[in-house]
Order: sequence, then C-alpha cells, then structure tokens
Amino acid sequence: MLSVTGKTIIFDSFPDPSDTWEIIETIGKGTYGKVFKVLNKKNGQKAAVKILDPVHDIDEEIEAEYNILKGLSDHPNVVKFYGMYFKKDKKNGDQLWLVLELCSGGSVTDLVKGLLKRGESMKEVLIAYILREALLGLQHLHNNKTIHRDVKGNNILLTTDGGVKLVDFGVSAQLTSTRLHRNTSVGTPFWMAPEVIACEQQLDTNYDARCDAWSLGITAIELGDGDPPLADVHPMRALFKIPRSPPPTLQQPDLWSAEFNDFINKCLTKDFEKRPTVSDLLQHEFISQVEGRETLLQKQLMEFIDVHQQTGVSEKSRHERIHTKKINVTKFPVTNLKEVDDLATMEVMDENLVAEQLQKCYARDQIYIYVGDILIAINPFQNLDLYSSQHTKQYIGAKRTDNPPHIFAIADLGYESMVTYSSDQCIVISGESGSGKTESAHLLVQQLTVLGKANNRTLQEKILQVNKLVEAFGNASTIINDNSSRFGKYLEMKFTSAGVVIGAQISEYLLEKSRVVHQAIGEKNFHIFYYIYAGLAEKKKLAHYKLPESKPPRYLQNEHLRMVQDLMNSSFYRSQFELIEQCFKVIGFTMDELGSVYSILASILNIGNIEFSSVATEHQIDKSNVSNPTALGNCGRTA
Repeated sequence: MLSVTGKTIIFDSFPDPSDTWEIIETIGKGTYGKVFKVLNKKNGQKAAVKILDPVHDIDEEIEAEYNILKGLSDHPNVVKFYGMYFKKDKKNGDQLWLVLELCSGGSVTDLVKGLLKRGESMKEVLIAYILREALLGLQHLHNNKTIHRDVKGNNILLTTDGGVKLVDFGVSAQLTSTRLHRNTSVGTPFWMAPEVIACEQQLDTNYDARCDAWSLGITAIELGDGDPPLADVHPMRALFKIPRSPPPTLQQPDLWSAEFNDFINKCLTKDFEKRPTVSDLLQHEFISQVEGRETLLQKQLMEFIDVHQQTGVSEKSRHERIHTKKINVTKFPVTNLKEVDDLATMEVMDENLVAEQLQKCYARDQIYIYVGDILIAINPFQNLDLYSSQHTKQYIGAKRTDNPPHIFAIADLGYESMVTYSSDQCIVISGESGSGKTESAHLLVQQLTVLGKANNRTLQEKILQVNKLVEAFGNASTIINDNSSRFGKYLEMKFTSAGVVIGAQISEYLLEKSRVVHQAIGEKNFHIFYYIYAGLAEKKKLAHYKLPESKPPRYLQNEHLRMVQDLMNSSFYRSQFELIEQCFKVIGFTMDELGSVYSILASILNIGNIEFSSVATEHQIDKSNVSNPTALGNCGRTA
C-alpha cells in the first residue's frame, strides 16, 4: 500500500495493463526500472511505460511522481500522463506501470553527444530554445509549489515535432504554504546545487525552488560542452567539490556569446537567495532571443533529431542520482575489503569500514588516503621515503588519479586553484595531539615553496626556517607527544599573480603561556629554553647571561632534570641550539640582535629563580623608617 496525501492507494485497485498496452521494444533504463515503448491495443496509440519493480522498495518516489504526473502533466512542456497500472506477477514480483507520452526524439543529452561525435556543436539559439521550454515547464511546476530537483539533459526529452518535455519526477518535492523550503539532499550529484548538497552536512540548512535554476545552469553547460562540469570525477568527490569550488563555466567561454555566459553565470549564483527564479531567467536576453522564432527553431530541432536518429546514437553515459532518506541497511561481515585511495568512492561507508581501510593503509605504509577533497594522514611514527625530490616533481601539475594520495597533491591542488582562479586558498590542518600536524605543515610549506618557484635560494630557506623557529618557541613535550604544538599557527604565504612566492608571514594565537611557569608531571617547558641553556652552557656563556651553572633554572627542572649536566649531556639539545642559531641568521638576525634574544630568554629563566621571604612583620618595622623605601625593599631578597 502507498499513502498519498493522507489517503491509501491500494495497488491492485489499478487496472491490469495487459488489457490495454502491449510492449513493443525496450527504450532504455531509468533510475528505478526499465522503460519500454508500448502500443495501445484499442486505438493504436504509442506511448512509453516505466515499469517499477519491485513496488514496495520505492514508495516515496512513486508517491511523488504519481501526484505530480496526475496533477501537473497538462502543460506542453511536461510529459503527458496516461495512467497507472498494476500487474500482478507471483513468479517475478508485482509491477507498477506508469504510462507516459512517448518522446521519440530522445534526450537533449543524446542529441548533443551525437552532434559532438560528428564534430559539430549545437547552435546557441537552439540551446536557448531548449532552455526556454525547460524554463516554462519549471515555471509551471514552481507556480504549483513543486520542485523538480533532478533537472538535467537526460530528463529533458524531445518529441519528433520539436517539442521539449520535462520528465522523471521521482525525486520531485511539493511545497506547502507552511513549508516553502526543503532540507533533503537529493538529485544527481553533478547537477546538484550547493545548498542541496549542504543539507546532507548541515542540519540547519535548507533550500527552495531556485535549486532547479542551478541545475538548469549546469544543463546549459552540458548542452555546450557535452558533459556537466566534474563529469570525469567520482560522483561522491563531486559532492565535495561543488560547494567548495567557484561556480563552473563553459570549458571555453570565449567561444560562446557574452549573453550565454551571463545566463549560465546567473543560474550558477552560489548564494541561492541571490539566484534568480525561473521566471526571472525567462526574461534574460539570452532566452528572450527565441521570441517570435519558435516555429523555425522547432523545424531545425526536428532536422537535428532526424539526422541523429539516422546516423545512430552515441554511447550513453548514465549518472545515477542519490537520495539521503534514511534506510535500514543490513550489515554483513566484511571480508577481503577492496583497497581504495578515496573513501568517498566506497558504496557503503560506516565507522567500522573506514577504520578497517585506515588499518590496511597503515599496515602497508600508505599513510595517506582521501575522503573527497580531504586528505587523511596517519602518523607512521617512523621515517618513510615519501618526500624526496623525485616525489616533489611527481606531484607537480599531475592529475590526482595518476599518483597515490599524498600531501604534495593537496599542496598542488591549492596552488593550482590559486593561480587558476586568482583567489586566495586555505588549507586547514587538524587532528589530535601526535597525529602529525606539525610535520604536515612543514611538508606543505616545503612543496609550496617549490611550486612557487622562489626566485632565490635564500627566500626559500627563510620561509622554511622561520617555520622551524616558531616551532621551537611554541612546541613542547607532553605526555603523549614529544613535539606538541602548544599554540594555533596561521601561516600566510604570499604569491604574485603569476604564482611566484615572494614571502611568508606566521601568526600565533592561543599560545599556552602558563607552561612557562608550570608544567604538569611528565611534561616540559617550551623547547627553546632547553636549546638555549644547553647551547650557552656548551659555549661557556651561562655566566654572561647570569644563568646558574650548578643546577638548572627552576622553570626547567623536572623529575628527570636535576643537574645542569643533564642538559649538557643532551646532544639533541645542543644540535637544536645550533639549528635555531642558524635559523636566526638565515632570516637576517645580526649577532647583536641574536644576543638580545638570548638575554630575553635568560631573563625569563632568571625571573623564575627569584624567591621571596618575609623577614619582618608590620609591628617589627621601625616606624621611623616607614618613609625609607630602601628599608621596605629589604623585605624581599633574591636567591
């Protein structure tokens, strides 16, 4: 049974199609079943039938399509509905037949692909005619508070007399007076509007009928180029890219008129509240050029259809649509799970399967894997040969599918997007302590300096070295991570319009300043203090900076560090001091300026050794000396 607007439809109450319709041939395959050409036994009329099988798996889609076809098919740009039939079949399962007008001209997608296969392209005025007819059909739907939600070339069919019809209302939605927005992510990925995709990711996001305007804009590109944007990537990856990328354009905009480009631009306004409605788009000058030329354009379209059918159709490319309605999925034990480079390509994805894939990656030392545009990095806790000069070159300008997942690929994507679109790009590195954020940031900067073709070696060294320097001042050893960033870091790299790197700037925020004076058991102060103390001790300069030589400053003492010799014996600290000193020199510090830095750091350590003790009470102080500031100052002493 199927519930429709509060009433119950009993499927077997519909007539058996065998009494009226006879299947002649298969036309194609729809989203939920095959489509056939049928002949009316009584009057010889030909029609198309969509056979839905099994019925009970797609109740929502049947309800939507039946309601819309029954109530709104009386429009010249909407496919006619001839009725619903029910065929009982105990052996193969019951079938529901939707009998529709036969659009024997095929889809506009097939027509465009056929033209391109012959080395031709559809004329703009004919594209404008098809889009105008589709807009008129959408206007009819929207006026009746219905969104199509799957506008694409395969759902715009042609009749042999040059008519244009909207079809396939299986995912359409009706809007009530109290609910003018929707919040279900549904449609075919490449044509889906950003706000529709966002509904899957943000609970408070919705959209309205203008999502059809976006889909029509993508269809306009399809009519020009033969395919929608991103057609060469996996549909789930497209879902990641559409909301995050600039609005798409024709592949070669210069080959098309300014009016056509502007029409597409208007349709593909990312903020749907600023996007024009279909009624607004009907007034666009690209569409209005059709007025008064309909008969001529219908004739041209009929000629194209005739030639296309005589020469044979090109291979069809199907793009399946998705629906985020919640369904119960039976889980089976996973064995021999296929290894993938992108988790978004998995047909089923849950926490267990993701964890299993990550475990397999870790076991074979593949520490990177994609989830759409996101790169997951697994800390291998060992040095792997993944960042050589050969790897650097391997990922420059390469297609993502040409190489295994890698952080260099993310750097290349960000760089290419910046240069191509002349817009700022941002790469966010996030993860738990010990996950490898610091090292990932260093590797990104390393690759970006190569991509940015630093005009001299010194500039490249400065950018890389300043990153290490900031880590020395902001990183510390914690219980779970020996090199934990105790601050947020924002690194801004600056490039010319030609993509040449010219500088960098690092900002810190949320620095854990309290760590200077107190550390939890098993943890340490910021690295720089240990590096400086060990380095100055080796150079016999502790006395010069008034630092104690018998035992370490109180701020550096812990259960493992009681004597200066413990610091002196650390070859790591001494080597890091030399590295930091070199970093300062590379970025332009003079020896005097470097001495000032050491003085400030030494002062902080010395302040930690100040002790205060009370040597007198208020009654013991000689009142004759109250006005003497020296006497009051002696209440404290420095150890």
